[in-house]
Amino acid sequence: MSVTTAAHAATTTEPTTEKTPVAPLIGDGLRAACVAGAATTTVAAAADVLGMSPVVGGAPIPAFGFAVLTVIFSVVGLVLAVVLRFAARRPRTVFVRTTIVLTVLSLVPDITADATTTTKVLLMLTHVVAAAIVIPAIARRLS
Repeated sequence: MSVTTAAHAATTTEPTTEKTPVAPLIGDGLRAACVAGAATTTVAAAADVLGMSPVVGGAPIPAFGFAVLTVIFSVVGLVLAVVLRFAARRPRTVFVRTTIVLTVLSLVPDITADATTTTKVLLMLTHVVAAAIVIPAIARRLS
C-alpha cells in the first residue's frame, strides 16, 4: 500500500497593505488645486459681474485672491493626504472625514464675517466648490 499526499496552495483574499505611490497623489492633488483655484475665481468673477461684489470689512476681495487662497489651502490638504498615506491605516477614509469636517469649519468665518448676506453666501459657495473638486481628486489616489 502506498500513501500519497497532495499539497494545496493556500490562497487568501486579504486586503493588500501596499500603499499607493506618492507621485500620482501629488500630481492629481496639484492639478485639482489649480482647477479649484480657477473654479473659485470664476465663481467670484461671475458674482462680481452680477453685482454681488465680495466685500468684507469694507474691503473688496479681488477675484484672484480666491484662486490664491484656494490653491494654498488645497496644498495644505494635499500635505495632509501625503502624511495620512504613510501614517493612517485607512488614509482615504481618514482624509475624507477630516477634510469634510475642515470644510464645514471653514464656513464659520464666512458666517461671522463683517459682510452682506450675499457676500457670506458667495464665500461659503467658493469653499464648497473647492472642496467638491479637491477632496475627491485626492481621495481617489489614496488606498
